[in-house]
Amino acid sequence: MFVVNVEGAIERNGKWLLILRSEKEEHAGGTLSLVGGKCELEGFSSDILERTLKREIFEEVGCEVAGLKYVNSSSFVTDSGINVIDIVFLCQHKSIEPYPKSSDEVDDVVWMTTSEILANTELPEYLKVNIKLSEKILRDNSYTKF
Repeated sequence: MFVVNVEGAIERNGKWLLILRSEKEEHAGGTLSLVGGKCELEGFSSDILERTLKREIFEEVGCEVAGLKYVNSSSFVTDSGINVIDIVFLCQHKSIEPYPKSSDEVDDVVWMTTSEILANTELPEYLKVNIKLSEKILRDNSYTKF
């Protein structure tokens, strides 16, 4: 079994929205990451990834997004041994200034340029890869990974 996690690469005015994950978080607490969360069991359902991402973004940082475009998928194992499939979508910021709405999950919100993210030695490589791929989609507007 595995957890399905979705994340949003939200770009606005040349900067990407990152969250400082709460120290209370089991996985990667106290680190910067994209906004997102895991899918819940819904039985038969459609657009579960997109709906989950929009819900998680609103719950964690209080803003709305639109125009979701697939960026990347990967898998990893958490420190506690949980297998995770992670899917990243590029999102357009729609409304409301992001803020740390869920204190159990988010300690702060940070806007960083691609250059700042890529130069930051404390950020994980997978985050940098997802930002580079998202940036390429923005530039090309016709990017297809396959």
